[in-house]
Amino acid sequence: MKPFARRAAALALACSAVVGVTAASGAQAFAASGTGTGSTAATAFPALDPAALQAAIETRPSDNSSGALALVAEPGQVWKGSTVDSQTGRKIPENAHFHAGSISKVFETTVVLQLAAEGRIDLDQTVQHYMPGLLPDTFAPITVRQLVNYTSGLPNVDEGRPPASADETIADRYDYRTFDQIIQQTLRPDDGRPAPGPHFTPGTEQEYNSLGFRIAGKLIEQTTGNSFRDEVTARILKPLHLNQTSVPEDDPEMPRPYLHGYMTDDNGRAVDTSEQGGDPSNIISTTADLDRFLTTLLQGRLLPAAQQNELFTLPKDNEGKLVPFVGGSSCNKVACFGAGLMSTPLPNGTLLWGKTGHDDGYANGMFATRDLSVHAVYSTSNLGLDFGAPTPLANRLLTAVLTPSTSHS
Repeated sequence: MKPFARRAAALALACSAVVGVTAASGAQAFAASGTGTGSTAATAFPALDPAALQAAIETRPSDNSSGALALVAEPGQVWKGSTVDSQTGRKIPENAHFHAGSISKVFETTVVLQLAAEGRIDLDQTVQHYMPGLLPDTFAPITVRQLVNYTSGLPNVDEGRPPASADETIADRYDYRTFDQIIQQTLRPDDGRPAPGPHFTPGTEQEYNSLGFRIAGKLIEQTTGNSFRDEVTARILKPLHLNQTSVPEDDPEMPRPYLHGYMTDDNGRAVDTSEQGGDPSNIISTTADLDRFLTTLLQGRLLPAAQQNELFTLPKDNEGKLVPFVGGSSCNKVACFGAGLMSTPLPNGTLLWGKTGHDDGYANGMFATRDLSVHAVYSTSNLGLDFGAPTPLANRLLTAVLTPSTSHS
């Protein structure tokens, strides 16, 4: 994942997806159903309206995007759609590949939880135990669970580094760093920056963080003796037949067909950034493959019950209250992330669980209700540099699902 993506807000869906809901009603929905347990009762949603869904993903001038594709499904219904790439004038294939960005955190969390189920990783054991000396002494003990439920208090990747210009970001898009390089260059910078310290005592607050997942990636490799790519491939991609999903490591070539990602340079020109570097957790996928992964995960087919529950358990304090969410707008003041996944309340009191991800030129999301009454994946070719801004398509897409009769404008 690239520097701009690492500085992005966690899940634009949280800011933009709850359409037409007041802050009060959103809070009530969260209070009613945001307990981390979820509901087993089937949720009724309107039948999918293909015209409304297609209208929702069509690119608008205010989107700062060059195109999009999406998949939306309800029981017995699957809709797929795409737009024209405004830069090439060609229709984007519905099976186009794209860089998934931080959606890879859900794959990574799944592997960590599988290793926990096998007794090879203890979620309550500390990073300092497993990897002595990795963290400076200024950091209190951080458990593996705190790495993946965003309560570690770690600084974010490259914290303190001056932001790069658009041209610099585009020029450096092929850069690739290992987990070790990212960890060390963040915690022990050699460019004159002061070393960043902890943001808070581990477990007391929640804040979106990517460094914890680089450390978790290193732990996966250390525990198994295999690369992150090999573990994800053997444990998830092959068993689920996710044949269009890959972990490319430092290979920048995109599998065809693919959604072209663009970034706008300092002169306002769109530059194709589809080929890019990143780190060992890079994942390239399609809407169909990500949908299959998410639905299989929520069905409980990848994890035993105890580890499955970690996905939906929101961290609480000693009094049983959700810990505060700090450092961004991904959650509404209190924790909304379980292990890897984020919860987003809907007006009917149900929760969406999912994740967004950004890479240079890409903004994506996957989300679903726990009972799979509705599930969706989207990817947009994102021309802007502000990856923390909500993706307008996510807002419109959910509107088209919840109230399709009002979504044709």
